[in-house]
Amino acid sequence: MAAHPDLEEEQVFLDRAHEGLEAMRADANRMLESVLDLGRGGTFQSRTERDIVVRTSLARLAQLDIGDQALCFGRIDRQPEDGALVGESYHIGRLAVSGTDHEPLVVDWRAPVAEPFYRATGLDPQGLARRRHLAVRGRSVLGLEDEYFADDGVEDVVEGVEGDGHGHLMADGLSLGGPGALLAALGQARTGHMADIVATIQREQDEIIRSPLPGILMVQGGPGTGKTAVALHRAAYLLYTHRFPLERQGVLVVGPNPLFLRYIEQVLPSLGETGVTLSTVAGLVPEIRVRATEPAAVARLKGEARMARVIARAVRTRQRPLRRDADVPFGATVLHLTAAASADVVGLARRRPGTHNSRRRFVEQQVVRHLAEQYEQSRRSLTPGHAGGEAALPGTGDTEALDVGEFSRQLRRAPELAEALDRMWPRLAPHELLHDLLGARPLLAAAGSGILSTADQSSLYRPRSRSLDEVAWTAADAALVDEARTLLGPRRSRVSRPRTDGRGHATVQELGAAVGGLEPVGAAVTNGNHPAADGDDGVRSYGHIVVDEVQDLSPMQLRMLARRSISGSMTVVGDIAQATGPWAPSTWDDVTEHLGNKRAPRLTELTVSYRTPAEVVAVAARVLREAAPRVTPPRPVRESGEQPEFVAAAPAGLADRVAEVVAHELAAVGPGRTAVLAPSVLLPELARTLDEHGLDAVDPRDPRGPGLSALLVLLPANVANGLEFDAVVVVEPALIASGDGTEGPAPPTTRGLRTLYVALTRPTRRLAVVHSRPLPPSLHGGR
Repeated sequence: MAAHPDLEEEQVFLDRAHEGLEAMRADANRMLESVLDLGRGGTFQSRTERDIVVRTSLARLAQLDIGDQALCFGRIDRQPEDGALVGESYHIGRLAVSGTDHEPLVVDWRAPVAEPFYRATGLDPQGLARRRHLAVRGRSVLGLEDEYFADDGVEDVVEGVEGDGHGHLMADGLSLGGPGALLAALGQARTGHMADIVATIQREQDEIIRSPLPGILMVQGGPGTGKTAVALHRAAYLLYTHRFPLERQGVLVVGPNPLFLRYIEQVLPSLGETGVTLSTVAGLVPEIRVRATEPAAVARLKGEARMARVIARAVRTRQRPLRRDADVPFGATVLHLTAAASADVVGLARRRPGTHNSRRRFVEQQVVRHLAEQYEQSRRSLTPGHAGGEAALPGTGDTEALDVGEFSRQLRRAPELAEALDRMWPRLAPHELLHDLLGARPLLAAAGSGILSTADQSSLYRPRSRSLDEVAWTAADAALVDEARTLLGPRRSRVSRPRTDGRGHATVQELGAAVGGLEPVGAAVTNGNHPAADGDDGVRSYGHIVVDEVQDLSPMQLRMLARRSISGSMTVVGDIAQATGPWAPSTWDDVTEHLGNKRAPRLTELTVSYRTPAEVVAVAARVLREAAPRVTPPRPVRESGEQPEFVAAAPAGLADRVAEVVAHELAAVGPGRTAVLAPSVLLPELARTLDEHGLDAVDPRDPRGPGLSALLVLLPANVANGLEFDAVVVVEPALIASGDGTEGPAPPTTRGLRTLYVALTRPTRRLAVVHSRPLPPSLHGGR
């Protein structure tokens, strides 16, 4: 980077800003130490206050720990106002820093005053005279780039940041903020973890980041547009702008798989936000552990919206009257629960609001009330000298009101009553319900009647496992379990005592908790879905939810995410053209109809590809035209100077040829990262051959290994969504396009072509395609 006369001045300022940051850290440490010195004693109030100070201090210290990230990366100089000779100046950085006299030194990038740093253009300078991008490494200013704005709408870039030899910008007609800084950032080698883009956010990205909190914001973005980074920066912005509600309610970020979550996990901490929850969709369902896959047709069926009706029917079929009368021994007599009486109870319970498990209390109350009335009638019919009369309940005489509490405690010891109640209205866990449903053809037939065809029911069936711990759960099962949990509610609820009369006895008419002291009949029922819910199956909700790669989520998965939104505030990002899952929406309406928000969703689009070079976009666009004809590819702003390479190989020598190409790519992009993306059926052979050639290819999905930080990774093409590498070697595109797994010749499928499109658009610098089969028609002419 060329020297600039202001370079020394900016270095002095950066040194002063770091001194301010150290002083802020020292203040937070002093506050922490002041309460730790008090020890563990004191009143309850003093201990509570101490704990609050400790949590606050630790959170502040974590926020102020920026590691080796640049504290300050830019500056804006405003146009003079009211006759002043010089306008106000602000330095923009990761967090707000003040000096010893509390004067502001660095403005947080999320503050309103920093908005022009990202939004100003020559046509809309937003009151700026100059925008400056600083190239900072650690505590050193390496260079700077100035853009000057004039009142007549003319923009003049005076000093630029030099690139690193990995391409040049081709921003024909585009207004880019800090083009030199942007090019330098794009040319950096990948590290295996996504980096933040806080210093080079562009105008269209910033408009999305600062969009209002309420409602659903949908972001359509093709490869390289930065949609994932934008979504994460939006989460950080919302936490800054709406700190009070969102810190309490929480923010959830949902990604497609654990590998992707590990890839993005450092972005929000680098922006000073460490309290965000990261999860996959299946990870939100703690009852099960996904350990199996299933045919795409079955996964698609499980993801269809009609499965919500099937689950609801499955719950209802477990609410059933007795087939025959049940005898319940009690002392010297036998009480009778008739099938007709049980039908009346089940009918009443079905008409009540609330979840299935919460209404179990009502069923118990009604059954015991019925038996208590029967017992009282039987007791009154006996004369004092009746031979063989029953023994009175403890603490009662013939003329006393029935002690229902004692009656309940004795009655519930009868296994016949428990068996009858479990037959009529069993308490159910959601994964238990689904295991029973999918493992019994009669239950599937009953739940699917009129909803699922016989073939559909057969495809859903799987043999029961010996225990719930042995069930081979799939990702699609998670949404069904969550749907069941919503209908069932917590399996166990809080216990409260029944109301009693003045003598401590509950009357039959006021029997609120006939079995085990339960809530009165008229008690309100909660659904356990509030963030404060503390039931054993309670589901946490969030103030804002960010969903990435939303195009691969099924309607049932979208329903479970909507249930976790407190107010319907969500940011969902994706690319319809990259829909590679069993469920592929054709439009964004297919997504939003299952999110159930009363506000009209807002759709915006990222149109510029910053990461993917023009040479790669040109090749991938040919596949896109066949995979998603109605989708327009993003516009690239950068050329890498490296044309994609197509390498033919003999079928017997494919793996060896891949190894040769991989070795060449590793040398070309070192110390960058290289990925081999191939059909799943070829991975074992490729792994062996790469190892034989001395190339250490890592499966980044293994949590015990180095993950995406490895210099060379080997992955199935269908799990590469959202990832990026310096160089990518795509193996057998025809096999990928036909659906990944077909061993013989097969025509391309829409899903396969979209998977191929994703694989081709993963590199930031170099692309190589190695094939032994004829290329798909969309790639002909690419050689």
